Amino acid sequence: MSNSTTAEVIREVDELREEVKGSRDAFRDQGFLDKLAQRISDAPNLGQQPAAKALVEDLRNFSAEPRLATVKAHISEERDHHIFSLFDASYFPSLSLEYLTYETLPTNPHLATRYASNTMPVNITASSKGFTSRVVVALFPENHIDGVQQGDDLIFYFINKFVERHNRITRKMIDAVMAEDSFPHLRGVDDVTVEQASSWWVRLHEFHHRHGDMPIPDFLPYKKRKPLAGLEELRVDVSAMLVCLNDRELPAREAQLAYEYILSERLLRYAVEGIPRPNYDAVASQLLFNYLSQHGGIELTGGSIRLHPELPAVLAQFLGEIERIEEQIHTTPVEEVQKKLLEFTNQYTDYDPDAKDYRHIPFFAEIKERLGV
Repeated sequence: MSNSTTAEVIREVDELREEVKGSRDAFRDQGFLDKLAQRISDAPNLGQQPAAKALVEDLRNFSAEPRLATVKAHISEERDHHIFSLFDASYFPSLSLEYLTYETLPTNPHLATRYASNTMPVNITASSKGFTSRVVVALFPENHIDGVQQGDDLIFYFINKFVERHNRITRKMIDAVMAEDSFPHLRGVDDVTVEQASSWWVRLHEFHHRHGDMPIPDFLPYKKRKPLAGLEELRVDVSAMLVCLNDRELPAREAQLAYEYILSERLLRYAVEGIPRPNYDAVASQLLFNYLSQHGGIELTGGSIRLHPELPAVLAQFLGEIERIEEQIHTTPVEEVQKKLLEFTNQYTDYDPDAKDYRHIPFFAEIKERLGV
């Protein structure tokens, strides 16, 4: 599809999405979906696209089969690099009727094989308005109106947004709060290098979600609460960091860079998210910061964070504590294991029983205000 045609397709989608974005209550009404399907089919440029034809077919049959099977087959089989669908995701409120085109990114063959998952690190090349929102950094199969994720469905991560976010927030925090010898491989690298580190991160992240004694999505109902969702994010990201440090079949420089990148994002950037009311990622960063501080992995002195040589061993110790709790799932009721995971989380976080929520670490609240991030 030429650039001019792509622009026309996006324009037609944006016009349609203005008509439907306030109609979420009707997204499962067959009459509404039939009218939308006809509008899509009639659009001069949009209606000719294979991705649009797939959505039209699914919308017209949604009452009989409430799954976007044709759309997801089009996406997962990578028939082209186009995604077009009707979305309804509470944590991505900007998404409704949306279209995007993307380019795939190269990856290390060992990484892609040894830590295989349905992860697709991509850069967005063109998109409708909903995907321009900063918070939409990924697209999951359950974000479509059918709310379904199946084993062959691809999970997309928009790496150009990761790079922008790292430049806008994390690099400022590294310069402002880290000791000068911290993150030696990460400081001063170009966007292509950050792009590569981001791609490694998301592949390892999704792989580890699906491995362990209590993987996602099998145990998702028991990990939905804010502190446990945060703990699960930490479990997979610390696992990813340790892979980067210990897998000798990965190229050493790239692996060290990915380790520093994941640590900087998890320890610094997520720590300022959601202030004054932390989201689950911010709770996770608070947990990591306090655990590493109390066990000799990092030190906060004079407004500066120093990474200690013992940090990798402390990260392994942290992961081991989580794994020892989760392995009890084979002999202990899941509610009891869930309770132990919550107790572990609350041991290293600041829970306010009156507000029934978690408090931010004052240090990071001050940094957020000072840096304007």
